[in-house]
Amino acid sequence: MATDSDYKEKIKDYTWTDLLELWQEIEKQTTPEWEAGKALEYLILKAFQLDGASIKWPYSVSMPNSGETMEQIDGIVYFDNFSLMIECKDHNINNRKKSINIEPIAKLRNQLMRRPTSTIGCIFSTGGFTQPAKTLVNFISNQTILLWEGEEIEYCIKNKTICKQIVEKYRFCVEHGLNDYNIIPYE
Repeated sequence: MATDSDYKEKIKDYTWTDLLELWQEIEKQTTPEWEAGKALEYLILKAFQLDGASIKWPYSVSMPNSGETMEQIDGIVYFDNFSLMIECKDHNINNRKKSINIEPIAKLRNQLMRRPTSTIGCIFSTGGFTQPAKTLVNFISNQTILLWEGEEIEYCIKNKTICKQIVEKYRFCVEHGLNDYNIIPYE
């Protein structure tokens, strides 16, 4: 089984074109060289890095006295005055994308409660979100969690930008109180 160091080494020289190819493989579920879910985690972080953000690759937070793992963080992103905690969900079952329910939102909310209130949570899901998940995320107070669906991930990769879309999604959240704004322009 590959380690996080192996994955970092694997993706370090990826370009936007490579990310688009990886995204297409994730969509087709043809990423056998990646442990389940890892391809999406590293794709998202690499997209931010290519767009000029500083990133912290996936890591674990351990209990100070016991060393027992307390949290597994999919990644952290810093750019401008934004600090983002990243959570990625690639749930495909028998070539059917599975929408994410409230559990990952509750988990991320609890992780954000231990961080400065200015930290923004972002959940990236290949299969979208259930209506209860979308409703819950819009009623969480003091923690901002922005939802990202597969078509938005693909849009960012194809347009070689993701930081600008974070700002757009965040501004919409501030102005309208909605955390699931879709950043794709309608033609």
